[in-house]
Amino acid sequence: MLPLLRFAPSPTGRLHLGNARTALVNWLFARHHGGRLILRLDDTDRERSTAAFAAGIEDDLRWLGLDWDAHYRQSERGAVYAAAFARLQAGGAVYPAYETADELQAKRAAQRAKGLPPVYDRAALQLGPAERSALEAKGRQPHWRFRLSGASVGWSDLVQGDIVVPGGSLSDPILRKADGGWTYTLASVVDDVDLAVSHIIRGDDHRTNTAVQVELFRALGAEQPAFAHLPLLTGPGGAPLSKRSGDGSVHDYREQGIEPHAIRLVLASIGTDRQAAPETSLEDLVETFDLARFGRTSAVLDPDALTRISAAVFQSLPLEVVKQQSGLADLTVAEWRVLQQNARTPGELRAWHRLLREPLAPVIEDRALLETAADLLPEPLPDAETAAAWLDAVKQATGAKGRALMHPIRLALTARDDGPKLADLLPLLGRERALRRLRGETA
Repeated sequence: MLPLLRFAPSPTGRLHLGNARTALVNWLFARHHGGRLILRLDDTDRERSTAAFAAGIEDDLRWLGLDWDAHYRQSERGAVYAAAFARLQAGGAVYPAYETADELQAKRAAQRAKGLPPVYDRAALQLGPAERSALEAKGRQPHWRFRLSGASVGWSDLVQGDIVVPGGSLSDPILRKADGGWTYTLASVVDDVDLAVSHIIRGDDHRTNTAVQVELFRALGAEQPAFAHLPLLTGPGGAPLSKRSGDGSVHDYREQGIEPHAIRLVLASIGTDRQAAPETSLEDLVETFDLARFGRTSAVLDPDALTRISAAVFQSLPLEVVKQQSGLADLTVAEWRVLQQNARTPGELRAWHRLLREPLAPVIEDRALLETAADLLPEPLPDAETAAAWLDAVKQATGAKGRALMHPIRLALTARDDGPKLADLLPLLGRERALRRLRGETA
């Protein structure tokens, strides 16, 4: 049977690179094995989930080149969850509890103060019918908890190897809220059962969730999927990437001009035994994908390395793709050939293109040298060889060489102290524009 996977983000914020990595690995696994991928929006958090975040996640995934074979929203599947909950209730697997959020928080704080794990004490199981009726008469509505077995839970993880989670560290999870809403724990497991998900690939911070969900799979009479827990991505400071911590989102990197394929290359390689070169295609990533290549420890995301790889990817793109990404329909082959190594993003390319095509106020540093340079400027100025010969003539006439020669001319022609070789750049500027800038005129 071909694998069926799911990427299940919560639309409570923009997609950060840790989420994107999970999406990419699920997508690569599905495509490598000829399987299918579900996009499921886990939007049971009614207060924080928004349509804008949901649309943003889908847009970011498409920008990364990731597609999906089916799409679900948990907010639309309440009837499925109700049916599963009724089965659990009929089997005595759930029980009502009446503590408020503040009371539960106080219990957890007291347990932590004693050095104990913040595990629910099952006080609700001590309530008799009369006590429950009295609480409900006062307006208390119960939330419903799933009763765990108390035994340790283990599984053979496709990345982490054999995992065992002690039963004493697990707390009976809430499946249904006091307002009638469904929690992530129930909805996620019921969806995985109902949709026949075969593999769950997610971050290693889900180990405890997995242990609880394994018991819930069993209670529902379902076979549990295969699990793979990826080591978390961290920033340079060592903290796991998180949208709540304000780490850069995929949208932020898009705004910076980072190439989507650069993100794919980094996220497919980080934490593995290989590094994908900038020329590696998406098809190559699919063909060579192997979950066994991922290590078991966290991997540090280097934003500078991502920027360098993005520059290499952008600079290797065909001219027609560059035109489309940069919005420069009139970019010529000659311009791209000269600007290629100095334009790391579409935005930088646009800036260089404006320098060639639009008026610029020159920066004048050595007026005497520039006047000599203007007087010696040849007519015409057809190619880099002619431009190089002109620069040599200016050197001979003024005695200036090295930076003393090149820097004033570069500032006058580009108002920048970096960029392509002047001999390559001059023919693109054209003689008339170059002459006016050397004379200190806006051109």
